[in-house]
Amino acid sequence: MYARDNVVGASELQQRLPGDTEVGAATDMLRMLADGTRLRLMCLLSDGEHDVTSLVVAVGAARPAVSQHLAKLRLAGLVTIRRDGRRALYTARGGHVRRLVTEVMHAAAHRGTGEPEHD
Repeated sequence: MYARDNVVGASELQQRLPGDTEVGAATDMLRMLADGTRLRLMCLLSDGEHDVTSLVVAVGAARPAVSQHLAKLRLAGLVTIRRDGRRALYTARGGHVRRLVTEVMHAAAHRGTGEPEHD
């Protein structure tokens, strides 16, 4: 079979591809999660609300660094903020984001332990 024999199939495949807007948003989200500190923060925020002080202690990073990471995650639409008096409480934004973080950490755990993949 030659490549030119699959021209019709390639056209159908191309129609199934997500649009530029979706691909751009997805790459931005994944780029934000590609930093170890931000991924650790997202793991914590996927479990519930936390303030900056508790996040600083948990990830062992300087407060200004954690604040900058949270600001980037917020701009990327991955976290939300809620004010409680003077405290700012952060959490992962929505079920899709929480599942994304959970799934990537499960995949990493399988890869690290050699446990077989599953669906």
